[in-house]
Amino acid sequence: MILASPERIAEFTARGWWGTRTLDEAFLDIVARHPEREAVVDPPNREALTDGAPRRLSYARLADEVERMAAVLHARGLKRDDIVVVQLVNSVEQFAVYLACMRLGLIVSPVPVQYREHELDHILVLTGARAVVTATRIGRHAAAAMWVQLAARHPSLSEVLAYGREVPAGAQGLDALLADTHDPAAAWAAARAAAITANDIATLCWTSGTEASPKGVPRSHNEWWICVPSLVEAADLKLGMRLLNPFPLINMAGLSSSFATWLGLEATVVQHHPFDLDVFLGQLRTERIDYTVSPPAILTLLLQRPELLEGIDFKRLSHIGSGSAPLSEWMVQGWADRGVAIVNYFGSNEGAALTGAPVDIPQAAMRARYFARFGTPERFSKISTAAKIRTRLVDPETEREITEHGVPGEMRVAGPTIFSGYFRNPEATARAFDDQGYFRSGDLFEIAGDRGQYLLYAGRCKDIVVRGGMKISEVEIETLLLAYPGVRDAAVVGAPDDVLGERICACVVPAPGAEITVEGLARWLRDERHVAVYKLPERLLLLDALPRNPVGKVLKRELRQRLQVGASPTTPPARTA
Repeated sequence: MILASPERIAEFTARGWWGTRTLDEAFLDIVARHPEREAVVDPPNREALTDGAPRRLSYARLADEVERMAAVLHARGLKRDDIVVVQLVNSVEQFAVYLACMRLGLIVSPVPVQYREHELDHILVLTGARAVVTATRIGRHAAAAMWVQLAARHPSLSEVLAYGREVPAGAQGLDALLADTHDPAAAWAAARAAAITANDIATLCWTSGTEASPKGVPRSHNEWWICVPSLVEAADLKLGMRLLNPFPLINMAGLSSSFATWLGLEATVVQHHPFDLDVFLGQLRTERIDYTVSPPAILTLLLQRPELLEGIDFKRLSHIGSGSAPLSEWMVQGWADRGVAIVNYFGSNEGAALTGAPVDIPQAAMRARYFARFGTPERFSKISTAAKIRTRLVDPETEREITEHGVPGEMRVAGPTIFSGYFRNPEATARAFDDQGYFRSGDLFEIAGDRGQYLLYAGRCKDIVVRGGMKISEVEIETLLLAYPGVRDAAVVGAPDDVLGERICACVVPAPGAEITVEGLARWLRDERHVAVYKLPERLLLLDALPRNPVGKVLKRELRQRLQVGASPTTPPARTA
């Protein structure tokens, strides 16, 4: 399935930005040259996350698993352009499933392990997915059993394939299928017949953004390859490095840094997630890690407790990426004093991305707040991607282009990193691009620096909460809350949080006599509406009325101000995975 226009393909191919090599072809080339190199490593606490002991696979062993998985998928009748949803914890199996799908021309659609029926029903209706690859158990959640129930009401979902023990009726056990006699020749023949190109869609990831339902973000092999130089050049990564991946391998953050870059560097990926500080530090000590990423709050904590860093080789681990929440100058400078450069990343699933990298901003403290200004006629960045994209700042109310310093404007981006449009959602696609073909990022920046060489992040113009890097639609949760018994009116905003950046705050006007608690709201959304756990309210602000402007729009800035100036929301409820 090719979604990019012929004109787009021709332009970027002629410029040498897009090529002909698929991700699987790159993998097979590495296997031929480095069969014994370690390719992927399970987290050591895997058995707490899903069935099976932790494994370590060389490129040759991973290639064998990819071949077997491709044979299984082909034998189940899956063919080119079929969509395969994947819901797995970070593990070696993800690599085998993704590469096998790409070999056959199947479109991989990874979803968060937190997604439940509420989100998955929407995805299945939109995609008509033919199969799901999951596990019998994800934490304490019976994932395969949930998918069997979903398949009963979605006829297109003909195959529920599950790793793990005690496979429920209606699902097929992958461990048994993979161990059985398989026919690799038939799958190879199907792969050749599919004739997949680098412009075919490889993945279909999901983002909520400002809409009430997840939106599908398709990316081709070329659209993944174009992301690699930014990461490699920003963090000075080298061939054969060992990467520790604490991101879920489901969207831009994980797939760009630990799948596309993994292949580009012929690297080793050590898996991690959900974030566990003790496990993370243990992996840094024992796995000879060359590069990783970490939330700002964790990097701050580690500087405050330097004894936790004993035994980590910082001559090897000389760069660490961070982002998803504001960085402090003290933290970035503190790591620089230890010889570690913090790289500040900003990005989206749709392909808008900036970096605050040492190669462009050598002053450590400045990288906490500033990004190199990409995509302008005057070259302000040494990172090659900066010359391949175009950016502009625009007043989102008036559409006036902003060229002066210190004035916030929405960053808009065009070029080969930007996706071609939301999957089967032309209305959302039309809203996402302006009349000049630039993607509307929804994020506000200001021009800064004596030459205008920097961009300073100034906030968001979309109604989303960013909780630990996960974007949550405020509209989605508001719509659900309005159906809760005893809620007369509701709005959702992000409450500032030192660890996660933001937590969801439900601002509720209760009906007379109703008793509303944050625990009750969270329990109802989770148990009755099957909403993902990370989307549940963790703060509650009870009000007599929501502040509104003369035309009835909720003034969310006033709600956020109340949270910042001393209003006392309730404490968060206990969370369960």
